[in-house]
Amino acid sequence: MLLNPFVPFTFLKISSLKATIVFLSILLIKSNLLRLKGGLIGGLFALILISGIFASSTIALGSLVYAYRIKKKSNLDDNQMQDLETVNV
Repeated sequence: MLLNPFVPFTFLKISSLKATIVFLSILLIKSNLLRLKGGLIGGLFALILISGIFASSTIALGSLVYAYRIKKKSNLDDNQMQDLETVNV
């Protein structure tokens, strides 16, 4: 049986291919984790923005209702007739 003189090169070629596969797998996992992290951060940021818009619109609507009730109450008070009597001195 003859020994192949290129066996060390074949071993290096296979080893470098395995190292390349491991390196690319690590990069793929890293990119997926970064994408997941970015999605979570983006979703949280969108949730904060939406809740802020909802809170501010709720406060604005509440102030409009409060102002309407105050105005309606003051109109009812103004329409009441008062019995005024003359004062004799």
